[in-house]
Amino acid sequence: MRLFLLTCLTMTAFAANSLLNRLAVESGGSDPGSFAALRVFAGAVTLAMLVRMRGRRLPLWSSRRMIGAGALSLYMVGFSTAYLTLDAGLGALILFGVVQITMFAVTSATGAPPAARQLAGAGIAFGGLVYILWPAGAVQVDPVGAVLMALAGVGWAAYTLAGRAEADALAGTGANFVVALPVTGAAILILGGSWGMTPIGTGLAILSGAVTSGLGYALWYSVLPRLTASVAATVQLSVPVIAIIGGVLLLGETVGLRLILGTVLVLGGIALAISRRHPG
Repeated sequence: MRLFLLTCLTMTAFAANSLLNRLAVESGGSDPGSFAALRVFAGAVTLAMLVRMRGRRLPLWSSRRMIGAGALSLYMVGFSTAYLTLDAGLGALILFGVVQITMFAVTSATGAPPAARQLAGAGIAFGGLVYILWPAGAVQVDPVGAVLMALAGVGWAAYTLAGRAEADALAGTGANFVVALPVTGAAILILGGSWGMTPIGTGLAILSGAVTSGLGYALWYSVLPRLTASVAATVQLSVPVIAIIGGVLLLGETVGLRLILGTVLVLGGIALAISRRHPG
């Protein structure tokens, strides 16, 4: 039960990131690149302080850092820049679709293939997500945006898989953020980003970086060793649904039959994927 509650809390933190990003960008409080850069900076500062308060050092030169920090940078840059040209719903489908494919492929290639039940559950959950998020009317996909979001999906899958071997979740996450900061900032500038934030946008980015990203990612790293890679991949399909429900509760967005039916499919698929067979 404790693992279940911690996993739910982590998914809620991920969904909160989406809401904070939307609030900042859609209100004109920040552009996506500035939000991402300040988000990584706030996460790096917060986690570094917490690690120092515990009397520990950041493992900046660990062999895992190139994978963890590199994957985090790839995710942050791809995610932030893709949404400049990509519909939000379609972007989420590309992101989570690529995450699923990458994680299932890697686990299969390393000798731990998912069970048929887990594959079926992931398929049902992703089908529910498609039903909820598929854009209305004609679908127009910007190729550059789609590629960037696919790269973000690969980055997040690699970041998640790397976390399964992290000995100290808080210190490892902090080191990832510190090392990823200059890479993320430089990449956003190269891709044409510019600095533009209001005080409200700045506050939302700091909240996202310090709490729902920094602490949320550290919590994710703490639960990952107790989840199979297949389950870790599937439970993340709940994040867009939680974000939509949060939009209904906090932003006054409407609830439709499509959302209700899609949510049932997503949660039912996740339940199937994480369930265990009991001998009869």
